[in-house]
This record gives sequence, C-alpha cells and structure tokens, in this order.
Amino acid sequence: MILLIFLGFGVGLALGLTGGGGMLAVPALILGLGMTIQEAMPVALLAICFSAMIGTIDGFKKRIVRYKAGIIMATAGIVIAPFGIFLANILPSNILTSIFSILLVVISLKVFWGLIKKTRPPTGHESLTKNCLINPTTGKFNWSPRCFFTMSGIGGFTGIFTGMLGVGGGFLIAPSIRYFSDLNTQSIVSTSLLVITLISAGTVVQALSSGFTVEKDGLIFILTAILGVFLARKIAPFFLDVHLQLSFAILAMLAAISLMYSQFLGG
Repeated sequence: MILLIFLGFGVGLALGLTGGGGMLAVPALILGLGMTIQEAMPVALLAICFSAMIGTIDGFKKRIVRYKAGIIMATAGIVIAPFGIFLANILPSNILTSIFSILLVVISLKVFWGLIKKTRPPTGHESLTKNCLINPTTGKFNWSPRCFFTMSGIGGFTGIFTGMLGVGGGFLIAPSIRYFSDLNTQSIVSTSLLVITLISAGTVVQALSSGFTVEKDGLIFILTAILGVFLARKIAPFFLDVHLQLSFAILAMLAAISLMYSQFLGG
C-alpha cells in the first residue's frame, strides 16, 4: 500500500511539474504493482486525466492556457485514439512493453539533445522557422493553415500513443509545442495539460467500453496522483525549467532500462 501511494504521488508530482511526467505512470504500475501494460493503461489514463485537469484549471485561472490550440490537438487525438486502442487489444503485452521502452529512450534522448542545443549561442533566426508564432499584441497564436495542421498532427500522433500505451501524451505534446512554436514554458505546460485532460478522458471512455477495467489498487493510485499534482502546482515556481527537463529525461531513461530488464532479464 505504501509503495502504491508513493508511486501515485510521484507520478502526479512529475506530471504537474513538467506536463509530460504522466508517461511514467505506466512503468510505475508495471514495475511497482506487477500489472501488464493492458491492465495499467486505463489506470494510468484515469490518473493522468484527473491530475492534468487540476493543472488545467490552475492554468485557466492564470490565463496562460492556449485553449484554441488545445482543442484542435485534443480533437485530432480523440479521433485517432481508437486506432491505438485497437493495437493495444491485438498486440502481445511484451511487444507493447518493448515499444513503450523504446519510446521512453527516444523521448529522453530528445530532451537531452534539446538541453545541449540550449547551451549553444543563439543565431537569431530560430523564431522565423516556427510553424506557430504568438502575436505580441494579442498574446495569441497567428493562425494559419501551417499552424493548424501542425497542431492537428501533434494531436493525432498523441492519440495513437495514448490509445495504445495509456501514456497521456504529454511527452509528445509539450516538446512538440516547444519545437513548433514560440510559446513560453508556463503556457506550454498548461496547454499540454489541457490536451492531456481531453484526450485521456476521451480515450479512457473508449478503453473501458472495449473491456478494460480498473481495480481498487488503481483507484488508490489515481487519488494519490491527484494529490501529487496539487503539490506540484504549489512548488513549480521554485524550480528552473532546465532542471525539470533534465530530471524528467533521467527518470524516463531509468524507467526504460527498468522495463527492458524486467521484460527480458528479470524473468
């Protein structure tokens, strides 16, 4: 029980601080509670959904959520998510776990590379290559077909992985918004949490209707994750963005190594 509470709280804390920490929910449930990835998926999605909702409400209060971009991404994700659920139903657990582990490694390396690039002197041309630019007068995106399809694409890819692996998608949404737009970090995290909330809610309904279930341990995990997000929103201003990203990348890499060891060497 103590381990269950610790894991749920930790996942909520990571989600609230980084916007992408929800992807650690599935490894926590598999490694900590011995669930299969199919059993972990609906629990992780519910934990991520309710936890992200807390952060989203906080973001709306601070007026830093880009809700139009969030709705576009979430709509595309919910539409595509059934394909991910279909894959989760037909693929063996070990295949899904392997895919998830590889995904964790890729995301971790991408974060590390992004941090390395930040140490290089800026050229002054980075913002010109962004697909979505903020209007400095209104503080909102200058919407163009290029920006619309970029946001839709981010949402679509997120929907596939959300339905297949139960990861919420923050690991894709937050870095992608950062890469394709000039949005500041606080708005990126809050907008990411809005998309996570909507896609997770839509996907978990579809998953439960497809036969996935949530047991008592899962409910405890969900409640403690929500508490973790509450704490994260209080302490977030005291951390530097670079430290949060580095911590997330290290945790993701450790989770990937642990999953692969458990899958192929741990018996």
